[in-house]
Amino acid sequence: MMEYAGLIGFVAMVAAYSLLVDHSPLAARTLSAKMTAHRMAWFQRAAAREVRIMDSQILAGLQNGVAFFGSTSLLGVGAAFTLLTRLDDLITLMADLPVAEPSRQVTEIMVVGLLAIYAYAVFKFGWAYRLLNYCAMLLGAVPDCTQPEAARAAARKAAKMNAAAGKQFNRGLRALFLSLGYLGWIGGPVVQLGITALIIAILTYRQFFSPALHALDDEISPPAA
Repeated sequence: MMEYAGLIGFVAMVAAYSLLVDHSPLAARTLSAKMTAHRMAWFQRAAAREVRIMDSQILAGLQNGVAFFGSTSLLGVGAAFTLLTRLDDLITLMADLPVAEPSRQVTEIMVVGLLAIYAYAVFKFGWAYRLLNYCAMLLGAVPDCTQPEAARAAARKAAKMNAAAGKQFNRGLRALFLSLGYLGWIGGPVVQLGITALIIAILTYRQFFSPALHALDDEISPPAA
């Protein structure tokens, strides 16, 4: 059972963190939640603009960022598959470390878990990229500023699509960060749990206490009619 302590602890900490930032009453105070409000404000102001080239460029930049991390996750999937085919070499390498040598079965489970994390990230980034495509289409469908009511209604749809894309991107990025903690299993359960706890502490700080969050403390002024 001790061989699986790191994996069980990792799953428990990740689940607790996800519950805290996504589903708890404190979720509304996170950096991600406040940025969602600013996304809504952005699109309402875009609806009042006659020319929306700047907004299209921002969307293109967001898509490029998502595509980069999606490609990186695919590399992680390939690396995990490579580990599966070289388990004997991995076990030999771990035998030289000053930790208890895990069994072949435990090593296989750990590598499959790493593969699952990167595959999860690929799906999240891929879906975020697709949602940003939808968002760009919805932005293109926003009427011009001579129809303010219709433009604001259409912009709200685009903003909600953009917020949904942001949520998927955040979860994919979270998976990449936490995969670093998961890799600590090579050094044993204690190392895995220690690195995972450190990463979760950093992510919690960024969501609730970082200077980036304090930069958003000012209230968002409503867009002009």
